[in-house]
Amino acid sequence: MNNIPLYRLLLMIFLVSISLTSLSCVNKEKKEKNKKDSFSESFDSTLVETFYAKYPELAEYKEQVVLLYQKNDYDYIWYDKKGRKETADVIFNRINHLFEDGVISKVPYKKTLDELFQKDSDKPDIDVELFLSNYYFYYADKVVQGIDTKKSRELEWYMPRKKLSYAAYMDSLLVDPKIIYNKEQHIEQYYKLKAVLKKYRAIEQKGGWDAIAVPAGFISIKPGDSSAVVAKIRTRLFLTGDIDVDSGSKIYEEKLQQAVLKYKKRNGFTLTRTILPKHIDEMNVPISRRIRTIIVNMERCRWISTDVTKAKEFIAVNIPSYQLTYFKKGKVVLRSNVVVGNMMNKTVIFSGMMSFIVFSPYWNVPTSIKEKEILPGIEKNANYLAEHNMEWEGENIRQKPGKDNSLGLVKFLFPNNNNIYLHDTPAKELFSAEKRAFSHGCIRVEKPKELANLILEDDNKWTPEKIDEAMNKGEESWHTLKNKIPVYIAYFTCWVDDEGNINFYKDIYERDARLAAMLVEDK
Repeated sequence: MNNIPLYRLLLMIFLVSISLTSLSCVNKEKKEKNKKDSFSESFDSTLVETFYAKYPELAEYKEQVVLLYQKNDYDYIWYDKKGRKETADVIFNRINHLFEDGVISKVPYKKTLDELFQKDSDKPDIDVELFLSNYYFYYADKVVQGIDTKKSRELEWYMPRKKLSYAAYMDSLLVDPKIIYNKEQHIEQYYKLKAVLKKYRAIEQKGGWDAIAVPAGFISIKPGDSSAVVAKIRTRLFLTGDIDVDSGSKIYEEKLQQAVLKYKKRNGFTLTRTILPKHIDEMNVPISRRIRTIIVNMERCRWISTDVTKAKEFIAVNIPSYQLTYFKKGKVVLRSNVVVGNMMNKTVIFSGMMSFIVFSPYWNVPTSIKEKEILPGIEKNANYLAEHNMEWEGENIRQKPGKDNSLGLVKFLFPNNNNIYLHDTPAKELFSAEKRAFSHGCIRVEKPKELANLILEDDNKWTPEKIDEAMNKGEESWHTLKNKIPVYIAYFTCWVDDEGNINFYKDIYERDARLAAMLVEDK
């Protein structure tokens, strides 16, 4: 440094100074440009309190809204330098079409927001801003998330609920408003029900359907019969698409017979061609009630994570339809009728991981059954246990393996606190009944051997012959599954099948009306 001439040193200092000054100017210009392009106008935080004093019916969202604005330093969220954001209009649009998603509760202050939205959108309006934030949470609650977990548990729904990050969802919407129309927010069934809801509301707007009156002493209608009732049935089935043309004919001919079979299949009846009073009673269910059923089942769809249907394999049991469905790689590999718990011993709505198959199982008699049924039986008949192939095990009673065992020849365990599992049964005749709520809570499977074969088909240690041998050996043996299988026990009183047909099932545990009441509560 000491060897550098003084004039050169001064020149270097001068050049560095100019460079730093230039850099500073460039950075200043960039900051000014960013500030100009961005929109970070804030509002007075006390205006939030003023808003809720003016619109108290939205107070349930106050805590979430305050946290939202604290996070954003009370900057406007729904406006930018150009005016109202596209996302604001999307939220407003969805609030205007909540009925399409089966939302039937009253939207508070909807008329007020309609009027505010007609005003100039170039400048921020604090009421519009706060309305949109509240309606965002309203929409997320009603359409995306559904009623809170506490309320669904009141309806005895113990399956894990879908989780939603309201903040993350809003961030995504602000970046791309179109994701609000994404059909991956819910399981596919939700959107199928939504389409049928639109169809049924169109039928309702045209007057719905009239009740079918039958003459006194009516017993049945059989193929070939002719009556005015047949013509009314034809018209009724035409409205719901079970028959293509309403010819007005009074004759119960082949085309109408096929339509009746389709209708019976959709409504859980035995597939016979004879029309009985109970079938007409079902046709007479008002369309308003059918619409309500669709709406409450759309709500149940909101509770289920889309991850469920993405699993490599899973087993689903729908209690009201008395049916088990086994999915592998997105395809149905087995459908089986089931028997579920009766009204006094309801099958619980929950999920678990199938971990074991037990061949030739013992039946460990539950304490309640022992005290209510078996001990009184022993008092009346000293040979009761021997006659039922039972024995004492300490203070407990169990039934020995065999074809007459109450669990049949195999059971499928997914450990849970409810002591519920899938199992075979010797009472095969029950599977042909229309109503199959007979058990003490566990689920009896009509096709247990087929289920075992499919579960173990990728295990080279098992063949259909070995499975059959283990089931009939008369000695209990346990097999631990290499890969646990998710099992979901759900409660849907209507379901749209792969052909687009809506199937209605009896509300055997009487839960629909209570859920509907929760959905129409005015907040």
